[in-house]
Amino acid sequence: MNGPCIHLSVAPELRLFVPSAYRDGRAELVTDGTSTLGHVVESLGVPLTEAGRLVVDGRTVPVSHIPAEGERVDVLGHERPQPVPGAPLRFLLDVHLGTLARRLRLLGVDAAYESEDIGDPALAALSAKERRVLLSRDRGLLRRRELWAGAFVYSDRPDDQVRDVLGRFAPELAPWTRCTACNGPLVDADKDSVGDQLEHGTRQTYDVFARCSVCSRVYWRGAHHARLVGIVDAAVAEFGPGAPGARL
Repeated sequence: MNGPCIHLSVAPELRLFVPSAYRDGRAELVTDGTSTLGHVVESLGVPLTEAGRLVVDGRTVPVSHIPAEGERVDVLGHERPQPVPGAPLRFLLDVHLGTLARRLRLLGVDAAYESEDIGDPALAALSAKERRVLLSRDRGLLRRRELWAGAFVYSDRPDDQVRDVLGRFAPELAPWTRCTACNGPLVDADKDSVGDQLEHGTRQTYDVFARCSVCSRVYWRGAHHARLVGIVDAAVAEFGPGAPGARL
């Protein structure tokens, strides 16, 4: 490649995406003279979903900017919480993020999830159709042009994944209001109305129930409730109303 040479710096949180030569600060990069800055950033391995402002010689430029000789380019990360314009904030998760999807639903966050691999084109199209932020650890999926919005999930640990998504997007939390199986809204249900779906021991032991208004799954405060309360309480303490991680 024989074109303009730029001086590129990538934000620390984005350096895991780029070759080692660009991880220690500002480095020279020769471009072809015709590609946009957005293309240059993606060619280094950074999904544009993860790039915040692109700054050239101190001024913010669009992804369509074509780099010129000698420019100093800074690829910044997103400010947090990251605004998502348009539709109400809701998410779509790929097949590998089932645990994250269930935990977001537990917190009342609208999180659609495909339990089968429907393919990258279908996922991207669904993101656009339903105006959902696609969450994935697949960089190639996040580069698809038909995406409405997307975000890379940086950790493979569910606890860290939840904190990352809540800290980045600051969705409104409404614990215990969504079905963890299908994402549908939960409604209160009396024991008589759900009795035929309960084991005898459950009918004898519990009195408070909720039912999914979409798939009819029944919920009660069973053996795992204390563990779920711990997950909810930790998230609300850090990201609920008035918490340090909440959206202002």
